[in-house]
This record gives sequence, structure tokens and C-alpha cells, in this order.
Amino acid sequence: AGNKELEPLKYSKLATAASVSRRKVEIGIQGTISHLSHCLHKGKNIALVLRDVGVLFIEGKEVQMKFFCNFLERLSGKENWEKAVSKVPRLLDMVVSEEVPLASLTFSGHVITFPK
Repeated sequence: AGNKELEPLKYSKLATAASVSRRKVEIGIQGTISHLSHCLHKGKNIALVLRDVGVLFIEGKEVQMKFFCNFLERLSGKENWEKAVSKVPRLLDMVVSEEVPLASLTFSGHVITFPK
């Protein structure tokens, strides 16, 4: 929406950061997007894990982002995060543990997890 411009993905930067070839990054991203698109088309429940950030859950028409606690602590500072939670306990609904099986956090109990 609006006048936002999309920036092309910088495969070379990602490849350098991950210490792999540019081609491997391209194949990995394109394969993941293709599989994700296929699963969405088939109506599958999905958990897209964003390493060190959190999990994007897609179930039917319901989309929910849950963040790892350590990510939120790094983002805002541990003390600020603890103050925020004490004032607004509902913030904990946005948090997911890296240890909990993702399927247990879904309505259906079934989920395809990306990446494998």
C-alpha cells in the first residue's frame, strides 16, 4: 500500500553472512518460498520459524506472530521488557519458548514447520 518501494533481496550479502555460495542461498530461498506457497494453496497450517526472532503461525485465515523472549529482551533491554510485561501482562501472549513443540501452539495440533 502507498508509495513503498520493494528492495531486491541481496543474495550475495546473505551468502557471505552464512558462509555459503550465492547459488545455495538462491536455491534455498526459492525452494522455501515455493513450498510455502504450495502449502498455503493446499490450506495447510504453517509455522515459519524466523531464527532468533520468533514464529509466524498461519492457520486457515488466522495469522499470528509470536516472538522468542530473548529476542524481545535484546530488542528492548531485559529491564524494559520486564517492566512492560508487569504493566501489560497480555504481552506474554506474544511470546513463545524456543523449547515448546510448535504444533502444541496451534489450534489443530498439526503444522508444517519452515525451515526444516
